[in-house]
Amino acid sequence: MTTTAQTCVPFDKAPAQPDRLEHLNFEEHNSEVRAMWAAFNAGTPTRVPVILGTNTRYFMFNEAANPCHLDFRTYTENPDIMFEAQLRFARWSRTNLLQDAELGLPERWRISVDFQNYYEAAWFGCPLVYCQGEVPDTRASFADCPERVMEHGLPDPFGGVMARGLDYYNRFQIRAEKRGETYLNRPIDINPPGFGLGSDGPMTVACNLFGAQFVCTAMATEPERLHKLLEFITEATISRMLAWRRLVGIPFPQPGFGIADDSIALISTRMYRAHILPYHRQIYSTLGTGAPGSIHLCGDATRHFTTLRDELNIRSFDTGFPVDFGALRKQVGTDVRIQGGPHIELLRSGSVEDVKQETLRILNSGVLEGGKFVMREGNNLAPHTPPENTEAMVQTCREYGRFVTNLDCANETNANQ
Repeated sequence: MTTTAQTCVPFDKAPAQPDRLEHLNFEEHNSEVRAMWAAFNAGTPTRVPVILGTNTRYFMFNEAANPCHLDFRTYTENPDIMFEAQLRFARWSRTNLLQDAELGLPERWRISVDFQNYYEAAWFGCPLVYCQGEVPDTRASFADCPERVMEHGLPDPFGGVMARGLDYYNRFQIRAEKRGETYLNRPIDINPPGFGLGSDGPMTVACNLFGAQFVCTAMATEPERLHKLLEFITEATISRMLAWRRLVGIPFPQPGFGIADDSIALISTRMYRAHILPYHRQIYSTLGTGAPGSIHLCGDATRHFTTLRDELNIRSFDTGFPVDFGALRKQVGTDVRIQGGPHIELLRSGSVEDVKQETLRILNSGVLEGGKFVMREGNNLAPHTPPENTEAMVQTCREYGRFVTNLDCANETNANQ
């Protein structure tokens, strides 16, 4: 096994410190959660599910999960360290973070190559930078002359940072499949790499390449110039996603397809319709089947949700920032799935009682009507968040998170007659 200065215990040994959930009956928990999700997905929900959005940033800056103080540069530039860290973080998460997911040691581990959110801008040619105490990022290296991004034509779907990603993916597969390595005596499966298959959205990519100021100003003053750039970005993005799907054997078009595009929170719905919607439609019509799809949007982009619902058949919204959930439910209707919850800073720095009261406020907002709400942090659990606070959110939902469905309303009406 790989040995480095940042590997402090044998790879195939669990850390000695006790796990927070060591006394949880995992078999009982997992059985209840499977039944709960089955009912939820069948349209007969029993209670509000609670999930936690975590990525490597949460684990990297968590002393309990990362006692060796592994840093992002080492993690990102060494595929063997990334492979082993992914497994360590998965084990820690499954034995320390209470949520409505399978917990405890799995029959098989599932990990993937992790290039965070920098991969698209890096693929187009922006330099990767490592910021102290943060995730890797890129700089908007085309801000001085945006058209330079098109000088060499469409980027190779397997070139640049994607070539590195493919190399990592192959190395992961060699360790897991050809060598048959295990972790804690359990086999390892490698997920297809998300950096090839998904997208953070054409406007967000444009902001990363050229700067948000240029993108928003060009919408108003040089729309044709911006459209040429967005056409290029969209064509390249579709080309990459199709190529990677062929590589890993994922069929397309895909039902339930979804992307993100956080930067649309910066613009009005009129501007969205005129400048970004055509490119979203192109991506969804190429990669999706036309069946109900999904989107993740950080920031308060709820003013766009009915447009996204009606124009793109989006029926699942993952909100990335606390919003007016009751108003949102009235806006999009009861047949649309909404995911969201308390502000991550409240979860990080508030008290258990603060979290409980905010969770109750959201549950009582009206968002539960129709039975299509999933509670989660809003959005992406911050490092140093006390587990007591996330557990307070979970327990409050389990105690008070009863859905209001059409059947409930009918029963109540009959009882009152």
